[in-house]
Amino acid sequence: MTGQRSPMSWAAGFRVRQFVRQSLWVVPLIGGVIGALLADIDQWFEGRITLPPEWSYSEGTANSVLSAAAAAMVGLIGFVVTIGVLVVQMATGTLSPRFMRLWYRDRLQKFVLAAFTATFTFSFALLRHVESGSVPDLGVSLVGLAVASDLILLLLYFDRFVHALRPVAVAAAMAAAGLAIEAEEDGLVSVGAKDQEHLRGPPDARVPARRSGAIQDIDVAGLVRFAAARGQVCVVPHTIGDFVTAGSVLIEVHGPADEHDLRRLGAMVALGRERTIDQDPAFALRILVDIAIRALSPAVNDPTTATQVLNYIDALLLGIGSSDRAFRGAALDAGGQVRLVVRTRGWAEYLDIGVTEIRLYGAGSPQICRRLRAMLEDLRAGVLPARRAAVQHQLDALDRATDAAFADPFERALARMSDRQGLGTTRPGETSDARR
Repeated sequence: MTGQRSPMSWAAGFRVRQFVRQSLWVVPLIGGVIGALLADIDQWFEGRITLPPEWSYSEGTANSVLSAAAAAMVGLIGFVVTIGVLVVQMATGTLSPRFMRLWYRDRLQKFVLAAFTATFTFSFALLRHVESGSVPDLGVSLVGLAVASDLILLLLYFDRFVHALRPVAVAAAMAAAGLAIEAEEDGLVSVGAKDQEHLRGPPDARVPARRSGAIQDIDVAGLVRFAAARGQVCVVPHTIGDFVTAGSVLIEVHGPADEHDLRRLGAMVALGRERTIDQDPAFALRILVDIAIRALSPAVNDPTTATQVLNYIDALLLGIGSSDRAFRGAALDAGGQVRLVVRTRGWAEYLDIGVTEIRLYGAGSPQICRRLRAMLEDLRAGVLPARRAAVQHQLDALDRATDAAFADPFERALARMSDRQGLGTTRPGETSDARR
């Protein structure tokens, strides 16, 4: 959640940033323009720099090198696009369709496309300067270096594609992103019920949503400044990631507000077609759970992958449950008065997202039951004391699900054990004899 001086400029800036981050053509287009400009700059240096004789090229050689480089870049761009198609198929079939929104943002992919496009336009622009008795020797040499660098970038990109799109690698990246978001300072604090007593009555005005969409970001600093200047208190009855329909209440305003104020306040809540991970650690958790339950589906039947994903769900939930940052929902002005209240998820909600569906879909797998129990026991020991009761409720629900899924006493005892690897290890004091 960020803040800018003007509500309208903040909203426009947010939309531009999101467009650039999600677009696959903006950065490559910039690369193409840079390549064309570099060709003009090269012409300025050609008559001012004397190159060694071995760096001199004939007209035919220069034409061949530049033409081959331009054609090679077109082929490499097509190869990267083909990899993109494979990513789409893998994400929708193996991972989660929600992951595609994050893949669009991959900086290495955009940089590789920009480098290929720049080399293409640089080579193509130099071709028009190749004449009898006038060859851009420096430019041809630079094209050779650029092609060599592009091949190295291609190998790095291919290595990234092969390794980073495995379910476990995606899970690790999502957990790291969720923890990074949870650790960010967003300007919100925790306040008691006494500090919000004046909000119990009906609001004086309501800001309607101009269009339907998911809440992607909130300009906390801007809302606080705006409300403090007018003696208002704003309440956002939704949390980041909620989908609101056109005409529904977006912000409740306590205090005097005219139509102009309501329009400016509405511009400080960004809506989009879908959730983003920028200010929403629950979205990272949602992607992790999607990967796990897809692995548990009868069509895939891969509980080991789900168990590996549970490792990172464990890490993310532990980071959220051991800190109060994710549960702060109010912002104060310079005088310490509440000016903004935003609904946030509670610990039980995060726990439901991370555990419930996996328990339901994986109740018949001893591997999942054992790893899920180990995770819940870790959480019970690691989260803040006030949140341990919710973890115990999940443990009790896991006991009931395990007992219902396994009628055989031996298998039930096996499934009720705690195991960080799912199947294969036991905790201290637990042996195979304990199941007899």
